[in-house]
Amino acid sequence: MDGPGPGRLPGSHRNLAVAMVFGAVVSVQCGSAIATGLFDQLGPEGTVFLRAALAGAVFLALARPSLRMLREPGFHEVVIFGVVLFGMNSFFYAAIDRIPLGSAVTLEFVGPLGLALLGSHRRRDLIWVALAAAGILLLSDGLGDGLLSLGAAFAIGSGLCWALYIVQSARLGKRFSGVTPVAVAIAISAVLGAPLGIAEAGSELLDPAAWAVALAVGLLSTVIPYTLELNALRRIPNAVFGVMMSLQPAVAALVGLTLLSQGMSATEVVAIGLVVVASAGALRTGSAPPPIEN
Repeated sequence: MDGPGPGRLPGSHRNLAVAMVFGAVVSVQCGSAIATGLFDQLGPEGTVFLRAALAGAVFLALARPSLRMLREPGFHEVVIFGVVLFGMNSFFYAAIDRIPLGSAVTLEFVGPLGLALLGSHRRRDLIWVALAAAGILLLSDGLGDGLLSLGAAFAIGSGLCWALYIVQSARLGKRFSGVTPVAVAIAISAVLGAPLGIAEAGSELLDPAAWAVALAVGLLSTVIPYTLELNALRRIPNAVFGVMMSLQPAVAALVGLTLLSQGMSATEVVAIGLVVVASAGALRTGSAPPPIEN
């Protein structure tokens, strides 16, 4: 029997990779949904801090970075990455504290969508711009004050940080290998989040129950998806990975409906669908985003 053609993977490998990416997407959104349960106790910033601290501890234990890394020429790129992670997660948690999870992720996806479009010079990509714009305008009608609402502004801010995350990930990939830079960056993001997180949550950060939930969020939103995505990217092309990542808004909406009882109107369903189609098209013809932490 003939083997797979050049550049093609056996079906079992491809199917496993697809399952890994889908599992990562579901894991991230479930982590975000569970995180909202901590908002009443810790607040969004307290949740961001505790989740980053615990996820960072797990990753540092796995990576065991050497102190020599602090003196390497490219270490400033790791610091920038940590700042971007802090901004992305802080904005995102502030958004889902105010608007539904599906809506927040849809608006957030403007970041990687825009970056993918900037990497493409085809006129037909204007179709994706039009579809995404239509979806966002439709979605804004269901968010109270629309794009002027604070929750929507935070989601878009997270999306801009997501775009910076993609750019910075590429830079780190050229300088470092393995998960060490990510582990250190997560730890840096926890340090940056400490002042606001401690001020907002106070003594509630000492609650063992909160630690348990935050650890679960850290595992679901960071450790598990990053591991799955890293292994999937060894088996499928970046373009395929990018198209699958565009499922995030739809999965977020379904997770919000299932776990948080956040219903969706017909208009919101259409809006999210338009953004998913636009994202899939743009990421297929542009540049695919690397793994995301939310």
